[in-house]
Amino acid sequence: MTDMRVVFLGPPGAGKGTQTKFLEERYGACQVSTGDILRKAVRDHTPLGKKASEYLDKGELVPDDIMLNLVAERLRERDCEKGFILDGFPRTVAQAEGLEGILKDLGWGLDSVFCIQVPQGVIIRRLSGRRSCRKCGSLYHTVFNPPRREGFCDRCDGGLYQRQDDLEETIAARLRVFEKQTSPLVDFYRKRGLLKEINGVGSVEQIRSRVFQAVGEAAA
Repeated sequence: MTDMRVVFLGPPGAGKGTQTKFLEERYGACQVSTGDILRKAVRDHTPLGKKASEYLDKGELVPDDIMLNLVAERLRERDCEKGFILDGFPRTVAQAEGLEGILKDLGWGLDSVFCIQVPQGVIIRRLSGRRSCRKCGSLYHTVFNPPRREGFCDRCDGGLYQRQDDLEETIAARLRVFEKQTSPLVDFYRKRGLLKEINGVGSVEQIRSRVFQAVGEAAA
């Protein structure tokens, strides 16, 4: 697929970031993460970043119009001319409709929307096992990437802890919010004939193979 323009959807812990990196490396399309865009705008004190900070500082969600303007700015950058992979955006039908307007202005359209499907139990097991180092920030997993010495970082010997976001009850709440927001979005893209659902259970390599197969089918 040349000039790839796709969206990746999936719940927290589905592995979207990992899989979009693989696509970026193979196809040369830029990975566009709204989290990265938002953090950079805030850090650089851009006009949109300042507006976003007003909401973030109060612990509120950044409004759709600000997020859409941030995405529009990013898609107009030169590295997106060869294609882009939107990671986890849009999250709502309103954002999807706004994205359609942005792409229309740019003379583009979406090629496909890939949705990684992972059962809730698997996601909770993946995320609740994560541990972070208090000193250097290194990440571990109690099952998939355990430290050599339980409770301590291999790199700096700092203590490991479980972030609030990785507690089971927090994960379950995040998944409920995701499901409520995203179910209408999945239907939105299915009706447009763009949706490709991918089984997200298995090893990173197995999922990567399914993603590449789905991309190939979409380009055929």
